[in-house]
Amino acid sequence: MQVNFNNYKKANLVKFAYKNHSDNPYFKAELGEILPNPSENTILLGLGEKEKLDKESFKKAIYKLAKSAIKLDLDELSFEKENIDIEDNEFVSQIIEAVSLASYNFDHYKEEKSGKIENINFKEDLDDEDLDDENSNAIPEQLTVLDAQAFARDLVNLRSNDIYPESLAQATKERLTRNVEVKVYDEKQIKDLGLTAYLEVGKGSDNPPRFIVMEYLNGPQDQKPIVFVGKGITYDSGGYSIKPSNGMKTMNADMGGAGTVIGALDAISSNELKVNVIGIVAACENSISGRSYKPGDVIKARNGLTIEVDNTDAEGRITLADAVNYGATEYDPEFIVDLATLTGACLVALAETYTGAVTNDQETFEKVLAAANEADEKIWQLPNDDTIRKYNESEVADVKNSGGRLGGTITAGQFIENFIEEKPWVHLDIAGTAYLSKAQGLYEKGATGVHVKTLYNLAKSYSK
Repeated sequence: MQVNFNNYKKANLVKFAYKNHSDNPYFKAELGEILPNPSENTILLGLGEKEKLDKESFKKAIYKLAKSAIKLDLDELSFEKENIDIEDNEFVSQIIEAVSLASYNFDHYKEEKSGKIENINFKEDLDDEDLDDENSNAIPEQLTVLDAQAFARDLVNLRSNDIYPESLAQATKERLTRNVEVKVYDEKQIKDLGLTAYLEVGKGSDNPPRFIVMEYLNGPQDQKPIVFVGKGITYDSGGYSIKPSNGMKTMNADMGGAGTVIGALDAISSNELKVNVIGIVAACENSISGRSYKPGDVIKARNGLTIEVDNTDAEGRITLADAVNYGATEYDPEFIVDLATLTGACLVALAETYTGAVTNDQETFEKVLAAANEADEKIWQLPNDDTIRKYNESEVADVKNSGGRLGGTITAGQFIENFIEEKPWVHLDIAGTAYLSKAQGLYEKGATGVHVKTLYNLAKSYSK
């Protein structure tokens, strides 16, 4: 998508109107309502009630406008700032984001491809000092981040016959070519690294696991790296604790955390942030065969703790146990953030709107929350309570992999906490926010690439 500041009158000039302030009696100016005027090459866009217009509603209106424009086979929109009480840089930024997200459509498997907005034009006088100086690179930076988010969405939306551990690793290597060393470990190497619990989850599939480590070391040598860990279950049948058929249909999206981490490294490296970041993905499939791990098994994790397998469908946290432990011990990080489509309980509690969070360090969580708020990605902190932790206790092993239904999102996070070697840590359960069952806000049904922007903002806050 191209952003221009010199030809705004050439195509589809957008004019804004507020509810009860429109000159057209047939146009109510409801939020997102449009009225094209081909003879004047303009589009009237409703913004709803003026006193209720905020950042979120403005972006929703632009998003609806762009969606409507695409349906009208338009590929270009022009804007001038009129009757909008928003700073110039925010006005431009919010339009770019909303139009970019509206232009995303996963049509990989369709012969007929979807249209998109190719050009956004702004009135030239917007390109003033408010958009210069420290903001001079803001637009290309934002476009790069949005492109990385779209890449993450594509990875998650692709079906499991196309994205499996080996192909995910290959896609990562092909994408991350700027200042990132991508290391991919096969089964034998995974075993040599001591990632034994992770191997147990993946051994039932004919598609072998791949351990993907992305090293972006572009910051000061004395700066501890930030470690991002993404759940990389490229397909989840539930194993012997098998899911119902309908529950399996979207399990290509169970690697939403991996998609986010890969997308974040893409954005960070493409914009050459001066920071040290490690991305880790323990990719595998949770399948059923004679080799699969079983309910009742006791397996050993990388740090020596034994795990009672209470439920083979609580597999993601087992792979994360070894992955976060690897990050904690091999890189001595500033902190660890893991992201996972982990629990149905998070969907029950927070729907598809909020990401659930569990942390052992409030200061680190506040930094993650600030980065998320800047990205307009919603996070809700859950208690890390010792009373609830007891649900993970096992009679035969050091810990069991499921604490049951009560507090399920919290106990899942607390299970992972056993393996972080007391490093500052934030767990983000994106079960609801990574893949939508229906359109919501600025996103269509399917993958959202949630928290690519959050992780980028977080890394940027440490960029020197």
